[in-house]
Amino acid sequence: MPEAHGGNVQAAAHRLGCRPWQLIDASASLAPLPLPWTAHVSRLAAPLNAYPDRRLVGLRGCISAVHRLPQDCVLPGNGAAELFTWAARDAAAAGHSLLPQPGFADYERALECWGASWDPLPLPLDWTGPGPAPFPGGSCQGDVLWITNPHNPTGQLWSRASLEPLLRRYALVICDEAFLPLVPNGEEQSLIDLVSLHSNLVVIRSLTKLYGIAGLRLGYAVAQPERLQRWARWRDPWPVNAVASAVGQALLRRPKRYQAWLQRVQRWTAREGSWLHQQLAALPGITPMPSAANYLLIRGERNGEPYSLQPLREALETRHRILLRDCRSFEGLDETWLRIGYQSRRGNRRIIRAMRQELSSISNPASN
Repeated sequence: MPEAHGGNVQAAAHRLGCRPWQLIDASASLAPLPLPWTAHVSRLAAPLNAYPDRRLVGLRGCISAVHRLPQDCVLPGNGAAELFTWAARDAAAAGHSLLPQPGFADYERALECWGASWDPLPLPLDWTGPGPAPFPGGSCQGDVLWITNPHNPTGQLWSRASLEPLLRRYALVICDEAFLPLVPNGEEQSLIDLVSLHSNLVVIRSLTKLYGIAGLRLGYAVAQPERLQRWARWRDPWPVNAVASAVGQALLRRPKRYQAWLQRVQRWTAREGSWLHQQLAALPGITPMPSAANYLLIRGERNGEPYSLQPLREALETRHRILLRDCRSFEGLDETWLRIGYQSRRGNRRIIRAMRQELSSISNPASN
């Protein structure tokens, strides 16, 4: 079975008999830029012999300042994944969930923790541009809607104008904006400033993607205080460790510096996304899909017929030490799809060279 998450570098290195640093990990979608010097752990005053602040006052203060929110509307978490678990508990109590698919498998995992019911909300697999586009309607009926903006794995950006009316339709709307800060002008589509007006809205963000700090596990939820106070009572006493909290504060302490980082990352997304899409479109048998995010889907297609990209993915791993995301873990996608997370230009060139070499040698792909 394919992994439900990308970024399994240690396991891949063990399987391939190499060192983790020898791999290009395009199965995960993280900004590859070096962190600001203020985030170096060696410079942080994070005492390891003391328990972390359970209320995370310093970190909450930094996050709330960045978004101009009251502190009690912010709850840091051990990555976005932990916060999905508590969102799912509320979803289970609110009723039946709708999960847009193909979609991120962690929502389903979180709902299963509480025995919640859900149905898929199928999304079209053909789109003409990255967006912002209207969120697709659906005939499915439900009480809770889970949204990823931009969508994972397709990279489509949903317009705020199409999302706002959904807050009047559903008892609870959970909007995962983990990748939105990396999208050029993406903040214009954010729902964060609507939280004060809608008690049924939860927005979840991740610092993992924006700063490339997946190992620290740091995210946050934005919602009305009563909901977040309830989550805080449910969770473990110290969900965010002292080092992660200190790094988060160092990165977010100055809102102007945060904005400068956003602009830098968004320029990288725009530059590498355009270049990579153009290069992939020139490869035989590959159709890259439009994406607003820092990753894109590719489809195997020759003479109008789909074919499996699994041989390509396996060849890239074994012969080139390049990891692409196996998309079979996304409900609604099959072996004809792969996802590529943007790298530096040097890394992206290495991916394109390897794909060109392998595609030229795959002369008889199996039809799907």
